[in-house]
Amino acid sequence: MCRKTMRTFIAFALPRVIISAISSIQEDLKTHGLRVRWVPPENIHLTLKFLGEINPDDVSRIIAAIESAATKQRPFFLSIGAVGVFPGLSRARVIWAGVTGQVDALAEIHNSLETGLKTIGFPEEGRKFKGHLTIGRIKEKIAPQKLDRAITACRNFSSKPFAADKLILFKSDLQPSGAVYTRLASISL
Repeated sequence: MCRKTMRTFIAFALPRVIISAISSIQEDLKTHGLRVRWVPPENIHLTLKFLGEINPDDVSRIIAAIESAATKQRPFFLSIGAVGVFPGLSRARVIWAGVTGQVDALAEIHNSLETGLKTIGFPEEGRKFKGHLTIGRIKEKIAPQKLDRAITACRNFSSKPFAADKLILFKSDLQPSGAVYTRLASISL
Protein backbone atom coordinates (compact mmCIF):
# COMPACT_ATOMS: atom_id res chain seq x y z
CA MET A 1 0.00 0.00 0.00
CA CYS A 2 1.38 3.40 -1.00
CA ARG A 3 1.17 6.08 1.69
CA LYS A 4 0.73 9.72 0.81
CA THR A 5 3.37 12.18 1.97
CA MET A 6 2.56 15.25 4.02
CA ARG A 7 4.04 18.74 4.09
CA THR A 8 5.40 19.60 7.56
CA PHE A 9 7.34 22.16 9.56
CA ILE A 10 8.42 22.83 13.15
CA ALA A 11 7.46 26.14 14.75
CA PHE A 12 6.55 28.05 17.87
CA ALA A 13 2.85 28.89 17.93
CA LEU A 14 2.07 32.45 19.01
CA PRO A 15 -0.18 33.59 21.86
CA ARG A 16 -3.36 35.51 21.00
CA VAL A 17 -1.92 38.83 22.18
CA ILE A 18 0.92 38.51 19.64
CA ILE A 19 -1.45 37.43 16.87
CA SER A 20 -3.51 40.53 17.63
CA ALA A 21 -0.39 42.73 17.47
CA ILE A 22 0.57 41.22 14.09
CA SER A 23 -2.95 41.84 12.81
CA SER A 24 -2.51 45.47 13.84
CA ILE A 25 0.75 45.74 11.86
CA GLN A 26 -0.96 44.24 8.82
CA GLU A 27 -3.80 46.76 9.10
CA ASP A 28 -1.29 49.63 9.31
CA LEU A 29 0.54 48.34 6.23
CA LYS A 30 -2.73 47.97 4.31
CA THR A 31 -3.32 51.74 4.66
CA HIS A 32 -0.35 52.23 2.30
CA GLY A 33 -2.22 50.54 -0.57
CA LEU A 34 0.25 47.68 -0.95
CA ARG A 35 -0.89 44.85 -3.21
CA VAL A 36 -0.01 41.98 -0.93
CA ARG A 37 -1.52 38.61 -0.09
CA TRP A 38 -1.66 38.90 3.70
CA VAL A 39 -1.14 35.80 5.82
CA PRO A 40 -4.23 35.28 7.99
CA PRO A 41 -3.09 36.28 11.51
CA GLU A 42 -4.21 32.94 12.97
CA ASN A 43 -1.81 31.17 10.55
CA ILE A 44 1.26 33.19 11.55
CA HIS A 45 3.90 31.28 13.51
CA LEU A 46 7.65 31.36 14.14
CA THR A 47 9.07 28.63 11.89
CA LEU A 48 12.25 26.94 13.04
CA LYS A 49 12.52 24.26 10.37
CA PHE A 50 10.57 23.54 7.21
CA LEU A 51 10.72 19.80 6.61
CA GLY A 52 8.81 19.70 3.35
CA GLU A 53 7.09 16.54 2.16
CA ILE A 54 7.67 13.66 4.57
CA ASN A 55 6.52 10.08 4.84
CA PRO A 56 3.99 9.67 7.71
CA ASP A 57 6.19 6.82 8.99
CA ASP A 58 8.89 9.40 9.79
CA VAL A 59 6.72 11.39 12.23
CA SER A 60 7.80 9.43 15.32
CA ARG A 61 11.50 9.92 14.51
CA ILE A 62 10.93 13.65 13.92
CA ILE A 63 9.09 13.94 17.25
CA ALA A 64 11.99 12.18 18.98
CA ALA A 65 14.43 14.70 17.45
CA ILE A 66 12.24 17.60 18.60
CA GLU A 67 12.00 16.11 22.11
CA SER A 68 15.79 15.73 22.24
CA ALA A 69 16.30 19.39 21.25
CA ALA A 70 13.61 20.55 23.71
CA THR A 71 15.31 18.85 26.67
CA LYS A 72 18.41 21.01 26.05
CA GLN A 73 16.57 24.34 26.22
CA ARG A 74 14.57 26.10 28.90
CA PRO A 75 11.67 28.39 27.92
CA PHE A 76 12.78 31.86 26.87
CA PHE A 77 11.18 35.17 25.92
CA LEU A 78 10.85 36.86 22.56
CA SER A 79 9.12 39.96 21.22
CA ILE A 80 8.03 40.95 17.76
CA GLY A 81 9.68 44.05 16.38
CA ALA A 82 10.34 46.01 13.22
CA VAL A 83 9.03 45.09 9.78
CA GLY A 84 11.19 44.26 6.78
CA VAL A 85 11.22 42.48 3.43
CA PHE A 86 13.05 39.55 1.81
CA PRO A 87 15.20 39.62 -0.22
CA GLY A 88 15.33 43.45 -0.50
CA LEU A 89 13.25 46.49 -1.40
CA SER A 90 13.87 46.27 -5.16
CA ARG A 91 12.88 42.59 -5.42
CA ALA A 92 10.69 42.15 -2.34
CA ARG A 93 8.73 38.88 -2.19
CA VAL A 94 7.97 38.57 1.55
CA ILE A 95 7.01 41.08 4.23
CA TRP A 96 8.12 39.96 7.68
CA ALA A 97 8.05 41.05 11.29
CA GLY A 98 11.33 40.63 13.14
CA VAL A 99 12.00 38.76 16.35
CA THR A 100 13.83 40.36 19.29
CA GLY A 101 14.51 39.34 22.87
CA GLN A 102 16.41 36.18 23.74
CA VAL A 103 17.40 35.49 20.14
CA ASP A 104 20.52 33.59 21.25
CA ALA A 105 18.25 30.98 22.86
CA LEU A 106 16.19 30.90 19.65
CA ALA A 107 19.37 30.23 17.64
CA GLU A 108 20.36 27.49 20.10
CA ILE A 109 17.05 25.61 19.77
CA HIS A 110 17.23 26.01 15.98
CA ASN A 111 20.77 24.59 15.93
CA SER A 112 19.77 21.68 18.19
CA LEU A 113 16.88 20.86 15.87
CA GLU A 114 19.12 21.05 12.80
CA THR A 115 21.64 18.68 14.40
CA GLY A 116 19.03 16.15 15.53
CA LEU A 117 17.12 16.22 12.26
CA LYS A 118 20.32 15.83 10.23
CA THR A 119 20.96 12.50 11.96
CA ILE A 120 17.65 11.19 10.63
CA GLY A 121 18.17 12.39 7.07
CA PHE A 122 16.94 16.00 6.90
CA PRO A 123 19.53 18.30 5.34
CA GLU A 124 20.64 21.41 7.18
CA GLU A 125 19.39 24.75 5.93
CA GLY A 126 21.80 26.26 3.41
CA ARG A 127 21.43 29.80 4.72
CA LYS A 128 21.79 31.36 8.15
CA PHE A 129 18.68 31.16 10.32
CA LYS A 130 16.90 34.50 10.81
CA GLY A 131 13.92 34.30 13.13
CA HIS A 132 10.96 36.14 11.62
CA LEU A 133 7.22 35.96 11.06
CA THR A 134 6.01 36.02 7.46
CA ILE A 135 3.06 38.41 7.46
CA GLY A 136 2.53 38.92 3.73
CA ARG A 137 3.60 37.72 0.30
CA ILE A 138 4.15 40.15 -2.54
CA LYS A 139 2.88 38.79 -5.84
CA GLU A 140 3.68 41.73 -8.12
CA LYS A 141 6.38 44.39 -7.97
CA ILE A 142 5.82 47.32 -5.60
CA ALA A 143 7.77 50.53 -6.12
CA PRO A 144 10.67 50.39 -3.65
CA GLN A 145 9.96 53.93 -2.40
CA LYS A 146 6.33 53.06 -1.61
CA LEU A 147 7.36 49.87 0.16
CA ASP A 148 10.08 51.70 2.09
CA ARG A 149 7.57 54.32 3.31
CA ALA A 150 5.21 51.60 4.54
CA ILE A 151 7.95 49.68 6.34
CA THR A 152 9.46 52.83 7.83
CA ALA A 153 6.05 53.72 9.28
CA CYS A 154 6.18 50.43 11.26
CA ARG A 155 9.82 50.63 12.36
CA ASN A 156 9.01 51.49 15.99
CA PHE A 157 6.63 48.58 16.49
CA SER A 158 7.41 46.31 19.43
CA SER A 159 5.17 43.71 21.02
CA LYS A 160 5.06 42.62 24.61
CA PRO A 161 7.37 39.67 25.38
CA PHE A 162 5.95 36.19 25.06
CA ALA A 163 7.26 32.81 26.21
CA ALA A 164 8.72 30.51 23.59
CA ASP A 165 8.05 27.34 25.51
CA LYS A 166 6.44 24.82 23.18
CA LEU A 167 7.62 23.41 19.85
CA ILE A 168 4.88 22.31 17.47
CA LEU A 169 5.15 19.87 14.57
CA PHE A 170 2.62 21.14 12.05
CA LYS A 171 1.15 19.51 8.97
CA SER A 172 0.35 22.00 6.21
CA ASP A 173 -2.41 21.29 3.69
CA LEU A 174 -2.35 23.73 0.79
CA GLN A 175 -5.88 24.70 -0.26
CA PRO A 176 -7.07 27.21 -2.88
CA SER A 177 -8.18 29.43 0.02
CA GLY A 178 -4.76 29.18 1.73
CA ALA A 179 -2.83 26.82 3.97
CA VAL A 180 -4.59 24.84 6.68
CA TYR A 181 -2.36 23.88 9.59
CA THR A 182 -2.86 20.83 11.82
CA ARG A 183 -0.85 20.19 14.97
CA LEU A 184 0.71 16.73 14.88
CA ALA A 185 2.69 17.10 18.12
CA SER A 186 3.36 19.67 20.82
CA ILE A 187 6.58 19.39 22.83
CA SER A 188 7.33 21.62 25.85
CA LEU A 189 10.79 23.02 26.51
